[in-house]
Amino acid sequence: MNYLNLFAERGGEFLISYADFVAKASNIKAIVFDWDGVYNSGVKGNDVYSNFSEVDSMGLNILRFGYQLYTGKILCAGIISGMNNLSTEIFIKREHLDFKCLGFKDKNEGFLHVIKEYNILPSEVAFVYDDILDLTLAKQCGLRFQVRRNATPMFTNYIKDHQLADYVTASTGECFAVREVCELLLASIGMYDDAVENRINFSDTYAKYIAERNTIETKAFLPEKNY
Repeated sequence: MNYLNLFAERGGEFLISYADFVAKASNIKAIVFDWDGVYNSGVKGNDVYSNFSEVDSMGLNILRFGYQLYTGKILCAGIISGMNNLSTEIFIKREHLDFKCLGFKDKNEGFLHVIKEYNILPSEVAFVYDDILDLTLAKQCGLRFQVRRNATPMFTNYIKDHQLADYVTASTGECFAVREVCELLLASIGMYDDAVENRINFSDTYAKYIAERNTIETKAFLPEKNY
């Protein structure tokens, strides 16, 4: 069974062929997320902070484990965002992400830190984003996911015309788009069942993974530009 059909059937849009998508997914060594509008709706206000969900948290954890089963290494993961708030910091700490680039209005500045620090090529990076400020990274990364927002048909049309995404999620940020991306990547590399079954049984393999993951100390990169 081609599990990628499950995502297309529920409204996800593949902008490249399944075969090309699988090839790209098999090649990634890191995943970068925007925060606002990706892990949440992006709504803000006085004493209102953009939060995250356990649904997306579990998706990312299983994704990193699945890539370790597939490649022997935990998938490098982190956040590049123009903003900084307490929820972002809590999520990064509890998930032991590899890096954080917070407060980068020019996201390319943060991205350059990441590829240099981890000695990876832009083509080996998956990027999950939702809006205009993210397009400098979308132009470079090897596998791009646009988080759907029905209010921006012109923006979605723009990224399609300029080939700045490989997949548009069926889900919006507040409806667990990150989980959709994580499950899609695991399906693409054929590791979904193995990752889930190891987690269900809390196998020795999973226990070793979580122990290793929990030793990761997040590298914090700070912007040098004055915005």
